[in-house]
Amino acid sequence: MRNTSAALLEFDALRDLLGRYVASPLGRAELERCAPSEDRAWVENSLAEVAEAIAYLEAAAKPQPAARGAAVRFRFDGLQDPAEALARLRIEGAALEPKQILALCELLDRASDIRSILLSVAPRFPKLAARAAAMGEFRALLKTLAGKILPDGTVADDASSELARLRREVERQRRLVQESLERFVRAHREDGVLQEEFITIRNERFVVPVVAGQKWRIEGVVHGASGTGHTLFVEPLETIELNNELVRLSEEEAREVHRILLEISSRLREHLEAIVRTVQILGELEWLFARAAFARDFGAVIPRFSPPEERRLRLRDARHPLLEDVLRRQRGHVVPFSLELDGGARVLLVSGPNSGGKTVTLKTVGLLALMAQAALPVTCAEAELPFFDQVLADFGDAQSIQESLSTFSAHMARIRSILEEATADSLVILDELGRATDPDEGGALGIAILEELRRTGCFTLASTHLAALKVYGATTPGVVNASMGFDEATLSPNYVLRVGAPGKSAGLDIAARLGLPPSLLDRARKALGTREQDMARFIRELHERLDEVSRLEAELRAERERLAARERELAERWQKREASKLAELERRVEAELERFREQAAQLLEELRQAGASEKKARQRIAHLESELREQVSAIPGMRTPEAAGTRGSLELREGVRVRLRDVREPARVRRLIGEDRLEVEAGLLRMQVSRDEILEVLPPVPAQASLPKGVSYEPPARDAESLREINVIGQHAEEAVEAVDKFLDSAVLASLSRVRIVHGHGMGVLRRAIAELLARHPHVERFYPAPPQEGGTGATIVELKE
Repeated sequence: MRNTSAALLEFDALRDLLGRYVASPLGRAELERCAPSEDRAWVENSLAEVAEAIAYLEAAAKPQPAARGAAVRFRFDGLQDPAEALARLRIEGAALEPKQILALCELLDRASDIRSILLSVAPRFPKLAARAAAMGEFRALLKTLAGKILPDGTVADDASSELARLRREVERQRRLVQESLERFVRAHREDGVLQEEFITIRNERFVVPVVAGQKWRIEGVVHGASGTGHTLFVEPLETIELNNELVRLSEEEAREVHRILLEISSRLREHLEAIVRTVQILGELEWLFARAAFARDFGAVIPRFSPPEERRLRLRDARHPLLEDVLRRQRGHVVPFSLELDGGARVLLVSGPNSGGKTVTLKTVGLLALMAQAALPVTCAEAELPFFDQVLADFGDAQSIQESLSTFSAHMARIRSILEEATADSLVILDELGRATDPDEGGALGIAILEELRRTGCFTLASTHLAALKVYGATTPGVVNASMGFDEATLSPNYVLRVGAPGKSAGLDIAARLGLPPSLLDRARKALGTREQDMARFIRELHERLDEVSRLEAELRAERERLAARERELAERWQKREASKLAELERRVEAELERFREQAAQLLEELRQAGASEKKARQRIAHLESELREQVSAIPGMRTPEAAGTRGSLELREGVRVRLRDVREPARVRRLIGEDRLEVEAGLLRMQVSRDEILEVLPPVPAQASLPKGVSYEPPARDAESLREINVIGQHAEEAVEAVDKFLDSAVLASLSRVRIVHGHGMGVLRRAIAELLARHPHVERFYPAPPQEGGTGATIVELKE
């Protein structure tokens, strides 16, 4: 971003705050590069990654089973800056120091762990996994280097077989030297040659301390003297060869160590490009999770950017992060504010009492805009901002977060610069516009400045105490007044931002609260002009009315919520009551069915004992049970348990079998007619019925066995109604019995289960003859006089066997 006003808006102080969440030099390097950007695509992608990191930390904070794919919070502390080691690796033939190798291996090992964890959660956190996938895979390399460098920074004995052999030789030779010197010390213990009885090292050779005056008594090489000169450190002649051999072996050991370091450095150099990329990504990941941790600690959210054609600045419950941090340490809290500006109103004029929070409000908006374009979460409950090309600010007060001294000339010079640089995509923030000069002239100048910015089309926030600007805000389209709250009871600001009305400066009231003499304040009030007093009274009355409107809105909102809650409660209560009624009905029906089964079983036993046909008795019981279920299902809102389960589990569609009310045999659905009716076929009978007449949808049945080969059957060509009823009135008994017999055969072939025989009343001859036929007919289940609506005793209803 070209102009950010970062110093005025304290962006550097915010970086210091974010530094608490960075633990390694890698993350700190990314923190130092944090700045607002003009690249919208980069900012939006970075914010999407931060959103994923926030979700990852929230998932890691919840209890979860320890398994692959679980979110695990990892740490970045303890990582060292590998810049010097990487620079040395870029030099062909250069060897790293053992501690540099150790630190680099620890970093790559940590990177491999982080990579593995993030790749395992790729389905839930794809952006984090994409970052991890770009890191190098170093498991094989680390395995070959494991254990070669010890934690103290020395090369391990088993780094090579040659090094192990040399170190064994060095240790053996060192023991020989020490044994030789110990013999020398014992030999001269009593002759006063030795200053002290111990062995030490000078110039990497073993020596003994000898009294300076006794040197002539010992053959050897002097390697140094004490600070006083009283002691000489002498290598006896008999140990010189042994020491020479020790030095030779030590030099060979050093050459082997150097060769090993060169070999390890060469292997690391082969992966230099991947290591550099991994180090970069590791720092970016630390910075990413640092921003996520800040968001969780401060309740920050990911901001949205409004489309260029519908630019909008909307903040809900915004807070200044630096002020919140200060107040937290003092066990206080920030009063949040909300505001909204759009294409129809891009200028906000904030007025109100001194020390009421105007400057902090303006600085909060500016800092949040910078944070959003630096891909940082913003301290709001919700935030939508335009994507600004620059943030231009002028603050001249010395009362808030950053102290700054300003004169009128400096103020105007800054305003001139802002007017020259502002574009339609800029955010302009002006504190105490028109200050440090005559109020009338300052007000006129402020109006002219705001008009120029309004014509430019940029979003502008300004604070003022000047009445002329307050009137301008109330009478100019596209300009919105806002005020910082003032408690009349305590004569102190309450820091609440109210959009829609100007505020009063309340200078005299605050002066009274701060202890100025009442007599002085009385003289000041008398000196106020009538216009100023009227303006103050008007603003006070306006705020009182706004308070009343706000109170009524709150009451109305509370009443709506209460009514909505009451409505939900009544609905839940009604549902519970209906469910309880239905459950009770089903319980009672099931009880009746159970009682029916018990009675049927008892009846079956009685019939068996009486010698009746068991099959016929069971068929009779099944028929009675079916009738009982149909009667139960006819109750509004009532279904038997079996019907409820069957009807709910199968779909009503063409071709399925259904059971209809008052029709015993199953029917097949031919077609659906609209939403409420359908055409069904029962045997050769076709009819249209409503969905309410369907008792249940039957499951499909296996295909019936086909007729024997060479045998075919075609139903007689009779209309469906003639198959259900026959009229034999006027026929002789023999003719009627023969006709009824053929009629029953046709009905059975048509799969009918219920037919009607009309024989009339007369003398009852036909009725008796037909009854005798029906009593012995093999296809008749039972027969009985028709109900009154179907002919009464002048007709007989016949139920056929299935």
